[in-house]
Amino acid sequence: MLEPGRRGPASDGELARRVAAGGPDARAAEEELARRLGPRVRLYGLRHLRDPAAADDLVQEVLLLCLERLRAGRVRDPERLGSFVLGASRLVVRNLRRGRRRRDALLDRYSGAFPRRAETDPLLLDRGRLRDCLARLAERERSVLVLTFYAEEVSGAIAARLGVSPENVRTVRHRALVRLRDCVTGGRP
Repeated sequence: MLEPGRRGPASDGELARRVAAGGPDARAAEEELARRLGPRVRLYGLRHLRDPAAADDLVQEVLLLCLERLRAGRVRDPERLGSFVLGASRLVVRNLRRGRRRRDALLDRYSGAFPRRAETDPLLLDRGRLRDCLARLAERERSVLVLTFYAEEVSGAIAARLGVSPENVRTVRHRALVRLRDCVTGGRP
């Protein structure tokens, strides 16, 4: 993002001051900061968490914290925004590790008190069986289920995509779920 009247791009500090000042230019400054800082935070997360999904979560959490603080004017030195983001990344990673250690300790301590899933659930998910049962469904039924549960689309959007009414989508989905359940359970309720 070029600063008006300047030759090069705006510094992180200049962008941080724009965010803090608010106004019409703040949104573009926020987007530019997120574009610049996101990859740095993700790299930090990959290095310290060793999990791409956790690194992506770290990016979101740190950028949200950073933008909230900037909007509230709670970043003391905008010129040192990179240091602020690094410090925030360290704190968030530390809190994630602390929470993970607590959860693991609780699981170790109380795991004997909880019954195993196999002991309580007579019908565990058999992915192979589910795949076979999905393959047995008609193409339209399979499409409705995939668009509903995988793409998370609503009946109206699915109806528009398939060229049918929303009521028809709901009927097809209901019947497909009944057929899928019967196939997976072998007819057991």
